[in-house]
Amino acid sequence: MCGMPQQPPIRSTPTRPSRPDASMSLITNVMDHSLDDGYAEAAARKKAAGEDGLPRTLRARLGLAVALVLAALVVTVGAAQARVAAPTVAKERQELIDRIDRETAAADKLERDVDKLRGDVSERQGQALRESGGNTRADLVGILAGATEVHGPGVKLVVDDAKEAATGGGGNPRETAGFSDTGRVRDRDMQRVVNGLWQSGAEAVSVNGQRLTALSAIRAAGDAILVDNRPLVPPYTVLAVGDGQRLSTRFQNSPDGLYLHALQDNYGIRTSISVESDLRLPAAPSVIVRTAQPSTEKDTS
Repeated sequence: MCGMPQQPPIRSTPTRPSRPDASMSLITNVMDHSLDDGYAEAAARKKAAGEDGLPRTLRARLGLAVALVLAALVVTVGAAQARVAAPTVAKERQELIDRIDRETAAADKLERDVDKLRGDVSERQGQALRESGGNTRADLVGILAGATEVHGPGVKLVVDDAKEAATGGGGNPRETAGFSDTGRVRDRDMQRVVNGLWQSGAEAVSVNGQRLTALSAIRAAGDAILVDNRPLVPPYTVLAVGDGQRLSTRFQNSPDGLYLHALQDNYGIRTSISVESDLRLPAAPSVIVRTAQPSTEKDTS
């Protein structure tokens, strides 16, 4: 009977105690000595020498004292000057306010005088026209000249900037030297609108309450549209007295009406037109009558 071979007994070797890990020793050293020895020694030497950051010599102390005295003197003088000048500044400010009030009152008086004289001139013009051609002719001339208030059927046209105009607009830029935002209504746009209404049969036209005459001008100042030097704010409301339905149809089919429609399609400018049964247009603020005179100078060329 054969027995299975026996394995030799496994001998155990005694283990030696392991050395402490080098990294653990470094961490322990850092934790125990958080302040560098060099810094600690320098602080100790400075403390032993009595150096606390302040000058120790007499000359240095005198310099520091003089600097502090000068700083205090500057502050004191500044405060004293401000206290002395305060009444003068308040007096000058009050004088300026009084002057503004006087000039404003004088301007208001002149404006009332202008309104009174304008009414006198209108009355004399009407009287002269009545004497020369009757009331009908006087009324017609007054309406055409914009010197009298009118009312009747007509067309109300509202033109406004595009919705995105406030944030810079978009699309391809239009050819212009004054307006960088393609979604904004420009002065030449309003010129074409007004001229188109005149050509379509309008008898009287106003823009945002400003009555237009033969001497009126629509211009631009920066990004603002001026009518007779008065700035307007969008939306621009154009009122035109005339044969309402016919005036509306003729204007929308005119080149200027098609131009306005193209602005709406291409640049988002908002427009609306409606026929009104009764519109009221104010008189023009000032109508200056100019008369041509023959030249008496001889031509020397």
